[in-house]
Amino acid sequence: MSFHLGIALDGAGWHPAAWREPDARPHDLLTAGYWLDQVHVAQDAIADLVTFEDSFAVQSTDPFTPDDRLDRVRGRLDAELIAARVAPVTQGIGLVPTVTVTHTEPFHVSKALATLDWTSRGRAGWQVRVSAGRYQAGLFGRRDFPELAAPFDLDDPALAAHVAETFDEAADVVDAVRRLWDSWEDDAEIRDAATHRFIDGDKVHRVDVESRFFSVRGPSITPRSPQGQPVVTSLAHTRVPYELAARSADLVFVTPFADDDAHRILGEVRAAERRAGRDGEPLQVWADVVVVLDAEGETGAARRARLDEAAGVVWATDTGIYAGSATAIADRVEAWRDLGFAGVRLRPATIPGDLTAIARDLAPELRRRGLARGAYDRPTLRGLLDLPTDVPSRYAAAPA
Repeated sequence: MSFHLGIALDGAGWHPAAWREPDARPHDLLTAGYWLDQVHVAQDAIADLVTFEDSFAVQSTDPFTPDDRLDRVRGRLDAELIAARVAPVTQGIGLVPTVTVTHTEPFHVSKALATLDWTSRGRAGWQVRVSAGRYQAGLFGRRDFPELAAPFDLDDPALAAHVAETFDEAADVVDAVRRLWDSWEDDAEIRDAATHRFIDGDKVHRVDVESRFFSVRGPSITPRSPQGQPVVTSLAHTRVPYELAARSADLVFVTPFADDDAHRILGEVRAAERRAGRDGEPLQVWADVVVVLDAEGETGAARRARLDEAAGVVWATDTGIYAGSATAIADRVEAWRDLGFAGVRLRPATIPGDLTAIARDLAPELRRRGLARGAYDRPTLRGLLDLPTDVPSRYAAAPA
């Protein structure tokens, strides 16, 4: 099985001062052309997939409440709509928007992502996200959630119960979405003018999902898409999110800071699979890493220090930050492959600076070591990721 490469796009880059770099394009962040340009660079890297960040709340230094900072990027476009816009004018690369499931109807999620699979000709994925805080709930006004603040005290029974319920709801949403994707069989559209039948009604099914959080009758209004089941991913840091991934996802992005951390996380994910009773394809585990690459006349370490000074803070995030040469970062990626990871998702600290360096310097070094693909040789994202590509609808009658 191949080792895989993903690239995570977010605004002007993952460092809070990235938008102030001389080559940054802060005036273009809300344009389609900006995002198309970045996906084309990721294509040049021959990455398996690119992800687009999103959330209900405006970006903030606090993940649960807005801040009043004026020196950082605020505001973004809808990730799924960005992916839909770039899909017809990109090739090969998988497109994986973040779509939040809390407060969101599964029916809407399913048809949006199925449409993306059609417009991309089979390259769609989905990064599942939850929204457990009071501020985000207030944007919808239908539910009252508790106030959250980091770090969590999950020894608090009420908070632990709320977090568990939020992720249980997410698992139910993913199940409903997957069922809606299956509600049309592959050959339900027959387009037979002679018999006046555009569809075979026996091959379009109700799904009748009854959850304690919602109910969905179905069928979807969108016929079964090229992949049948677009790729489902999630980002996870702790036990409960690992269990959501084990129950619902094809692959999970995790956040190691060092090798011993990476080894522990792999063990926790496999334990979550056992608790969830997962069978069939094992969960692919990809390591997330922020990269600050050497540039002409400036080392990655010096670039990071300069960016931190501009931001007025020693920057830290939810995963490891690696500053240095393409060779040194490739060494780290190779070590994770040897530990048992299926792939790595690179978060460029600056865009276009680090994203361009990934395509120009790091991806070729990874390819030289057999850690990245050399061509888009399969037509779908499932194929690129070595996932089963012949996924029949669960509602299709077994062949006689």
